[in-house]
Amino acid sequence: MLIEEYKGYLTLEQGLSGNSRNAYEHDVTMLLDYLDTIGVDCRSVDLTTLSNFVMELGKMGLSARSQARIVSGVRSFYRFMLYSEKMEYDPAERLMVPKAGRHLPEVLTLDEIESMIATLEENTVGSIEMIVRRNRAIIEVMYGSGLRVSELVNLRFSDIRRNEEFMIIQGKGGKQRMVPISEIALTKIDEYAKLRGEFGIKRGEEDIVFLNQRGARLTRTMILIMVKDLAKRAGIKKTISPHTFRHSFATSMLEGGANLRVIQMLLGHESIETTEIYTHIDNQRLREEILNFHPRNQK
Repeated sequence: MLIEEYKGYLTLEQGLSGNSRNAYEHDVTMLLDYLDTIGVDCRSVDLTTLSNFVMELGKMGLSARSQARIVSGVRSFYRFMLYSEKMEYDPAERLMVPKAGRHLPEVLTLDEIESMIATLEENTVGSIEMIVRRNRAIIEVMYGSGLRVSELVNLRFSDIRRNEEFMIIQGKGGKQRMVPISEIALTKIDEYAKLRGEFGIKRGEEDIVFLNQRGARLTRTMILIMVKDLAKRAGIKKTISPHTFRHSFATSMLEGGANLRVIQMLLGHESIETTEIYTHIDNQRLREEILNFHPRNQK
């Protein structure tokens, strides 16, 4: 079946995770259903037919961002069709992506991060010391290195090069990158590691850095709950998630004068366009500074 072949291509050739494969499969299924209703074979479509499909997505009430994601899936499908020699041309090569409104993510200031850390260390009554040390180390690694939460929960001790203060990170699509880790993050990991095995460690998880009380690796949901709880206790009103620390890392780097290409490499972004959103955050902050402090804006 064509869809099964496509899923194999996404796994073997593109190295995509299960969630990404499922999303692409969903997008292509929508296209195939549309083509079925108009009586067109997927091997004989042209750019006009695909553009009409995108127009139908808009009529269905899908946002520009959702449409853009589906277009990405359609493009991937026809790259597969070309790669597997099922077609001699790529009809989706010039398929236009609907313009999505740029959403600027929330970022945390250094003071807000420090207040979360202070809250963590002050509210230890009834808490297990191992958990407190683990969560402190997690905050330092997320903010200090800008990891995705999936990269954080799968981090291994064997990935950490302590002497060089670097980590080898397995990113999206199985791509590796080298990411610096700060001395304070390494120190906090060491402090946590001394207590890490007090509840036992599940077989196969011995090399995983961050574990729960049952000795298994943490889940994304557990990290989300921990971060939201810390933000609430610190009195932070922003909408916080683990990804907020990644945004905060990138914004702090940019404000400190780092080159955008360096930030792209550290974050593991495939396209520089993804990284460029942080220039908009920086410009927004500059505008706020002018509005707040320039004498022409003082009442």
